[in-house]
Amino acid sequence: MEIKSTLELTDPIYQDAVTIRKKVFIEEQGVTPELELENEAGPRYFVGYLAKSPVVTARVFEEKPGVWHIQRVATVKEARGQGLAKELLLALEVEARKQGIKKLTLGAQDQAQGFYEKLGYHVKGAGFLDAGIAHHRMDKAL
Repeated sequence: MEIKSTLELTDPIYQDAVTIRKKVFIEEQGVTPELELENEAGPRYFVGYLAKSPVVTARVFEEKPGVWHIQRVATVKEARGQGLAKELLLALEVEARKQGIKKLTLGAQDQAQGFYEKLGYHVKGAGFLDAGIAHHRMDKAL
C-alpha cells in the first residue's frame, strides 16, 4: 500500500480522505455531514492507496506538544479485513516518532476497541458519545 499525506484542503489527497469518510461515516454509520466534515483546516490527512485507489484514511493534529490526536480512521468496505488500517496506523507511528511525538491519543468507537488494543492502545476514562456513537479515549505511549 502506498501512503500519502497532506495539510492542504485543496490537495487531491485530502479529497480522497473525504471520499472515504463520506462512504464510511456518513453513508454507512449515519453521521451527519456537518459533524463529519468539521474542523477540517489544520490536521494532517493520511490516505492509503491500493492500485492508485484510496482505501484507508486517518487525520492527525498535535493536541499539545508531543501528543498527536488521531481521528477519522476509516477503511472502505470492500478493502476491510486486509490489515490496511493497521498498516496506516503503524506508518503514522513511524512519522510521529520522526516528529518527536511521545504519545498518540484517539477516540475509538467502542466496536473498534479490540483493534486498537492489539496495536498497543489502552482505554482511558469513561465512555462518551460522538455523533451518537459510543466511544472511549485510548492512548498509546511511543
